[in-house]
Amino acid sequence: MSFVEIERRVVDCRRCPELRAYAAEVARVKRRAYAGCTYWGKPVPAFGNARARLLLVGLAPGAHGSNRTGRMFTGDASGDFLYPALYRAGFASQPLARSRRDGMKLIDCAITAAVRCAPPANRPTPAQRRRCAPYLTEELAALPHLVVVVGLGAVGFDAALTALGELGYAWPGKPRFGHGAEFAARCADRTITVLGSYHPSRQNTNTGVLTVAMFDAVFARARALLDGAAVS
Repeated sequence: MSFVEIERRVVDCRRCPELRAYAAEVARVKRRAYAGCTYWGKPVPAFGNARARLLLVGLAPGAHGSNRTGRMFTGDASGDFLYPALYRAGFASQPLARSRRDGMKLIDCAITAAVRCAPPANRPTPAQRRRCAPYLTEELAALPHLVVVVGLGAVGFDAALTALGELGYAWPGKPRFGHGAEFAARCADRTITVLGSYHPSRQNTNTGVLTVAMFDAVFARARALLDGAAVS
C-alpha cells in the first residue's frame, strides 16, 4: 500500500467513533480565537512523502491545532516549537506552520502520530492507541528509505517501537524512553535508528523541561545519522 493510500484510509477511519464524535464537536463549537475558521474535524493524515529518511512520531492532533488545520503539528504551540527546529536542521522549508496552504514543505522528513484523532484532554486511551497502531506500521512499511525515527514523547516513542516490532525489527535489551535516548532496530540487513525526545508541548517548553538547545541536539543527531548513511 502506498503512503498516499494509507493517508486516504486514515482520513476515512471510523475505528474510534467516540474520537470522531469528539473531533467533530470541537470543530462545531470552536475556540473563540478561531471562530472564523473552518475546522478540519477529522482524523489527521501524516505529513510528508514516501521518500523521507526521517520520520517523527508524535502523540495525537491537538483539538485546536491539527484538528483545526488538518496537518500534523500545525496551528498550535507544539508546532510553533517543532517547525523552527526542523527548519534550523534543514528538514523544513520555512520556520512557521499556520495552515495546509502556507507553503510548508518537509525535506527528507515526514511527521505522523500514534493516534490520528484529537482525544479529550490530549490523552488517548490504550484501546484507542491499539486501534490506530496499524496505520503507523503500514506507514513504516511504505517508507523504503527510512533511516531514523524520532519519538516525540513517551507515547510516540512506544508507538514507534511497537510498529517496528510488528515489521520484524529487533533490538538488544528493553529500550527506555528518555530525551536523547538512542538505539538501533535491525531487520535482516536493514537498520533504523530510533531517537527519543521530549514532546514539544507547551507544558514542556514553558517549564524548561525541553529547551531549544535540547531539541536542536536531537535533530543534529538525526542529521548526522542521515549524513553517515549517505556516505556509507
